[in-house]
Amino acid sequence: MTIDLRSDTVTKPTKGMLNAMLTAKVGDDVYKEDPTVNALEKRLANMFGKDDALFFPTGSMANQAALKLHTNPGEQVICDTYAHIYNYEGGGASFNSGISCKLIDGHRGMFTAEQAEASINPPDFYHSPLTSLIAIENTTNKGGGACWDFEELKRIKNVADNYNLGYHLDGARLWNALVAKGENPKHYGELFDTISVCLSKGLGCPIGSVLIGNKDIMKGAIRIRKILGGGMRQVGYLAAAGLYALDHHLERLREDHIKAKEVGEVLQNLASIKKVEPIETNIIIFELNDDVDEAKFLSKLNEKNIHIIGMGSNKLRMVTHLDYSDAMHNTLIETLRAL
Repeated sequence: MTIDLRSDTVTKPTKGMLNAMLTAKVGDDVYKEDPTVNALEKRLANMFGKDDALFFPTGSMANQAALKLHTNPGEQVICDTYAHIYNYEGGGASFNSGISCKLIDGHRGMFTAEQAEASINPPDFYHSPLTSLIAIENTTNKGGGACWDFEELKRIKNVADNYNLGYHLDGARLWNALVAKGENPKHYGELFDTISVCLSKGLGCPIGSVLIGNKDIMKGAIRIRKILGGGMRQVGYLAAAGLYALDHHLERLREDHIKAKEVGEVLQNLASIKKVEPIETNIIIFELNDDVDEAKFLSKLNEKNIHIIGMGSNKLRMVTHLDYSDAMHNTLIETLRAL
């Protein structure tokens, strides 16, 4: 038995999802003639109370399109030091949009409205980049699956409005936050100008993310997707997986959260562990003691067919997911206790 906890992207489609994919009605999505893609886009737009949505092959492409929609070359986006758009999208902000990132040293990938306002460059000071966008990530990947306080998001929205800035949500794992905190997606739609959601992480789809927003900003999204090479043809087979996941895999995220917290409790009691970050959703980040060799620790787990991510500086990550069974969970806990 192989236990792969490197990410929630390693899942395979369930039998039910595969059946939905095989029986999907499809057309040419470049012509907007794929009925299943259209249905997925409409459903997600309605879920968040927005006008439009557009299917993308990847979350990075959806985020990069959003950055392009909100900015012009030479401008600047405010985000956290931990932000995915800065750390894990290949420098796409500068390559695709010609913009820079103003980084905030927040807490676990989250910053305050006061920090956001202090990061805005004076618009009449032409020596500095023009600030045009605030971007946040919920849940925070590098922050260990932390969920933002919705009241703080509202305060940041007020800052964005006061300075006429765009407001983008990288919601790759927003589903986890919605389930963990019992929040309403329409409330997020009321706050943010654009929202990207991922189908291939917690929801277990093989591919796909969707960018959501109102017509005034989304009218250029399909052109940018084309420029980025994201036009797809009979992609309804993949969109069907997304529709199935929304029906069957959303509420079960609670199981991933419970398992993650149980793993965290075991880690906290290990002599080799210095610290376990607070666990709110499905991501577990923990730090080894200074005298523990990270490579050897990972090697011991690999010998037991348990695979996790090393983040450097003796920090490690595990992510629970759809394919992480109860049997795997019990084996992992037994193995950790025996280390």
